[in-house]
Amino acid sequence: MTHRDATPSRGTGGDRTERELREALATLADGVRAAPDAYRTARGEWLRRERRRRLVLAALIAVVFALATLIGLWVLNQAPSDPGVIFSGTGTAVSGSGANGTAP
Repeated sequence: MTHRDATPSRGTGGDRTERELREALATLADGVRAAPDAYRTARGEWLRRERRRRLVLAALIAVVFALATLIGLWVLNQAPSDPGVIFSGTGTAVSGSGANGTAP
């Protein structure tokens, strides 16, 4: 088992580390100079990306709508041209038994 001294040495510990780190970061931050038009440039790039995103979305919606319309028209065009059983056009109705149970 090793013996460790419970009393910290002078100038060491969490306070010193925090102070040195704060000083190093402050020195680094003092050396950073933003370009005068950095905000304007970043905002312009963001607006261009936003515009492009909206344009791509609008184009995608237009393509999907056109494709759905074309598929719908194609499906409607595939329907048979001869009249079906329901709409035979003969004008005769199928009648059941009369009120007294006899055929008309």
